Amino acid sequence: KVIWTVLVTMLGYASSLPVGEDALCTAGELAKYRIIFTGKWSQTAFPKQYPLYRPPAQWSSLLGVTHSSDYSMWKKNEYASNGVRDFAEKGEAWALMKEIEEAGEKIQSVHGIFSAPAISSGTGQTSTELEVHPRHPLVSFVVRIVPSPDWFVGIDSLNLCEGDHWMDEESVDLFPYDAGTDSGFTFSSPNFATIPQDTVTEITCSSPSHPANSFYYPKLKILPPIAQVTMVKIKKSQLGLSAPFINLPAKSNEIIDTVS
Repeated sequence: KVIWTVLVTMLGYASSLPVGEDALCTAGELAKYRIIFTGKWSQTAFPKQYPLYRPPAQWSSLLGVTHSSDYSMWKKNEYASNGVRDFAEKGEAWALMKEIEEAGEKIQSVHGIFSAPAISSGTGQTSTELEVHPRHPLVSFVVRIVPSPDWFVGIDSLNLCEGDHWMDEESVDLFPYDAGTDSGFTFSSPNFATIPQDTVTEITCSSPSHPANSFYYPKLKILPPIAQVTMVKIKKSQLGLSAPFINLPAKSNEIIDTVS
């Protein structure tokens, strides 16, 4: 009776514990992926106030992490960390990397950090490799939109595990986000801190609802994707081979808007 009581108590406690997004991953081994970031920020696609110089439209380096559900790099409608703020405003990665490392040391929620080189124009590709673990199957990353007040694109906690296996390939269209730390409306706005700090919000064709907003296209229902990311599982026979590049047509991304 004592043993039974203890077992029932333990099972009741276990059933009350929160189940993370990665709890059902039963893949038996690590997996490696090639992550390919494609910038689609062209003057044809986004003609309004398109930055042509000082500096021209471009992308910062990509900074990402593979992790469990115990860690979050950034989340929509939540406050950005100091590290995400520094990265979104200035492209400085040290504070964000320190936050990631501390999370990994304290609660073992981080498997690895990865990065890819910057892109010197609004269109182009950059890539790198990452490794996921059955206990750390989630991928998050940020890329700063340059120039901008505190705007970025990225992914929050994409799960690459499906039950007992890893996905072969996953592509996600990316849209601009505001980190909520700078109040500028345009790509070239001067630094103007948001006090008190706001939450991370998605920038749309109608929000912020102000004609000065660089992404304000009131005749559109939705913005076209400003970037895209593709993750391709690397087979053991492909390890060490050069990265595949994906050519994406720009014409599917065009905007025709008299406001511009």
